[in-house]
Amino acid sequence: MTLRTGIIISLVTFSALLSSQQTHLSLRPSISLNGQWNYIVDPYENGFYNYRYEPYDSSHGIPRNAFFSNSKPRDRSDLIEYDFDRSDTIAVPSDWNTQKKQLFYYEGTVWYKKSFDYLKKNPSNRLFITFGAVNYQADVYLNGKKLGVHVGGFAPFNYEITDLIQDRDNFLIVKVDNKRKKEGVPTLNTDWWNYGGITRDVKIVETPETFIREHVLQLDRNDGNRIQGTISLGGTAVLQKSIVIEIPELNIKKEFQTDSTGNAVIDLRKNNIVRWSPENPKLYTVTIGTGNDKITERIGFRTVNTSGSKILLNDKPVFLRGISIHEESPFSKGRGHSSKDALQLLSWAKELGCNYVRLAHYPHNENMVHLADSMGILVWEEIPVYWTIAWNNPETYANAEEQLSAMISRDRNRASVIVWSMANETPVSDVRNMFLGKLAARARSLDGTRLISAALEQRSFPDNPNIRTIGDPFAEAVDILSFNQYIGWYDGVPSKCREIRWKINENKPVIVSEFGADAKYGFHADSLTRFSEEYQEYLYRETLEMLNTIPQLSGLSPWILVDFRSPRRTLPKIQDGWNRKGLISDNGEKKKAFYILQKYYSAKAREQQK
Repeated sequence: MTLRTGIIISLVTFSALLSSQQTHLSLRPSISLNGQWNYIVDPYENGFYNYRYEPYDSSHGIPRNAFFSNSKPRDRSDLIEYDFDRSDTIAVPSDWNTQKKQLFYYEGTVWYKKSFDYLKKNPSNRLFITFGAVNYQADVYLNGKKLGVHVGGFAPFNYEITDLIQDRDNFLIVKVDNKRKKEGVPTLNTDWWNYGGITRDVKIVETPETFIREHVLQLDRNDGNRIQGTISLGGTAVLQKSIVIEIPELNIKKEFQTDSTGNAVIDLRKNNIVRWSPENPKLYTVTIGTGNDKITERIGFRTVNTSGSKILLNDKPVFLRGISIHEESPFSKGRGHSSKDALQLLSWAKELGCNYVRLAHYPHNENMVHLADSMGILVWEEIPVYWTIAWNNPETYANAEEQLSAMISRDRNRASVIVWSMANETPVSDVRNMFLGKLAARARSLDGTRLISAALEQRSFPDNPNIRTIGDPFAEAVDILSFNQYIGWYDGVPSKCREIRWKINENKPVIVSEFGADAKYGFHADSLTRFSEEYQEYLYRETLEMLNTIPQLSGLSPWILVDFRSPRRTLPKIQDGWNRKGLISDNGEKKKAFYILQKYYSAKAREQQK
């Protein structure tokens, strides 16, 4: 039995994947496989294909030249042209780009290998191997047997290994391929670094034979005294099983029965539920038990809705004082993955005065959303449907939908998450509109308690270039109208903001999901010198005044909190491979514009309190 999370291909089609069940194991005790792994760089994929370019794993038996066989010479005459145990090591989780100088720009295949022993706690228990994320495609093998293929660089996935595990001398081998592909999600062209590697935690999780596979508990969107959800069991004996939910602080202890599919519908009423909010990020300890299995999680309960042009959090209007964030470590300057990384980024956002962050342009490590829950920070999450996707390709759509499903399934118990975003800056066309419309419908079917949006583009009125609007038919499908605009940077200079008027006809909340300008920390000049701190500061002053004239304005997430790596940004002595639109430099230094936005948010917070 293979239980799938994310986009997992194991001799099945994409369409079959869409009905696969999600399995959540992150709350359980685990054995970490993090640490040093052996690795082999394989740009020609000699360890996967023979000289006629036929894949070894389609052969009968396991060819000894296949790297996943982990073969050793039988005698001194035996020809084996690789050896993991004599190869260099690399840290997991992390990217290979910033660990190994020679792999900084590398895009291709790297093989990872980890040896380990494991003794089961109970002979009837089940074992799973879990990956937080691997960028971009992972072919996974245990003891020479293929577990499956996962496509997509930012979603968790797992495989059951109960029948393959040995007490001693197990070897886990992962073929990691980060090559960009036209049909991929994201596609070939992005404005961020294409990190390669096993970028999040790898663990072994042991469960009872019948176990809690997934749980969803949320406050009813229209009834703040009602907790609803579902609990799903995995295993062979799931019919008419007793499930007990306990929330001690609310004096809740109630038993439910599963149906023939192993699912139980949860409906709890309580009048004294303290609602989660940025001002009071209340989390309740929730315990779910069935048979020999029990899990405990901290969950917050809140409602989020819209009313006309207002976003309502717990039935009260809220202005989203935000910032956009990329998943880069402030410490290693590579792909972020640790709680320390997440804490630093979110602490900077709090210092800026934010009650909200936009996690761009892909699902971030779950450390971010768990910390946002406890720190009281609202979250926008999105999938990497970015710029120009292969809209007509059915597998591209299936890939995007599975990434969306995995993100929602992983994080729909997080009170901090209030927006699911379908895309960023995608050009309008009929096939694109259909693509995004299907994604929005999928998101609503999986979670009807949150708001749907996308970072759209703005346009001018044909007869007056100084009047701007959104002009995107997808605006009809979303709950929040969000758009990116760069007046003063890609469109004129900052003073142009004074000439622009906004005319948005839809009676919906508006979030300006991006604006900004590049500035090299420490480069000082007059306010019209590009890349100076003064230019960025000037742009922020003018942009904030301009955006305040939008009647429906309900939030901002300027681009971006911290400078981040991008191979598109090549200007010597200024960019040097970094997008410099951060309010904080890659070395943690605050630029002048940081304090402009901080002052603006302080005033907005005072307005909210009145």
